[in-house]
Amino acid sequence: MKVLMFYELAEDGLAKVPAHMAGHQARLREFHGRGVLLMAGPYGAPPVGALGVFTSRAAAEEFARDDPFMLNGIVGRCSIHDWNEGLA
Repeated sequence: MKVLMFYELAEDGLAKVPAHMAGHQARLREFHGRGVLLMAGPYGAPPVGALGVFTSRAAAEEFARDDPFMLNGIVGRCSIHDWNEGLA
């Protein structure tokens, strides 16, 4: 089982992305390097949110807790869901 984390942009979130992208990307690399973040990226054109695939709920919650995008109002809503992948 994997865990999906969905970020939905705050109404004014996209405008704040450039100021916090470096810190967010560093966090992505850290968690990916630890092997607990399998993939992540924005969705929509222009982006309306992002999706991350984690190996555990604890890792997803840890990521979100101190992510610059969460701390600086870029994300309006975060949800975390268990996912039983159909193809592995």
